[in-house]
Amino acid sequence: MVSSSARLIFFCFFILFSAIATTATDHIVGANKGWNPGINYTHWANNHTFYVGDLISFRYQKTQYNVFEVNQTGYDNCTTEGAVGNWTSGKDFIPLNKAKRYYFIGGNGQCFNGMKVTILVHPLPSPPTSATTAANVKSSDSAAPLVFHKGLVGLRALVLAVASIWFGSGWI
Repeated sequence: MVSSSARLIFFCFFILFSAIATTATDHIVGANKGWNPGINYTHWANNHTFYVGDLISFRYQKTQYNVFEVNQTGYDNCTTEGAVGNWTSGKDFIPLNKAKRYYFIGGNGQCFNGMKVTILVHPLPSPPTSATTAANVKSSDSAAPLVFHKGLVGLRALVLAVASIWFGSGWI
């Protein structure tokens, strides 16, 4: 049995790791329209700013559509040859880990029906001051905030896993 003081110490460390965070964004492609034919994804992408550490999410009927990450040639020609990624779950969360241009298309000929989007991912900006942060708070119906910290995501997951094992499923 773990003493209550050990639980308190662990809880304090858990709160500390949780508090050291910055906000990343989950960009839901097409917002409430999802990943479907006939939508102007260029317009959608031009209304978003993507940063390293953000996610891009595709929501669609998994029995009908899919997502491929391709190079510019694949994007321009709607071909999946040489694709660097393929997702089929219907709720795909793709981390944007590098500052670069990404190209995504729908397979099975759906790219020709408009299911393609390219995004430019920017490096992380310098951390804002607290006054700037309060002034720049904005929300969007197509972006859901997530909490991450560069380098601490894995550590926080490990801490949570250890806590679940150490204290049992009834504590957390």
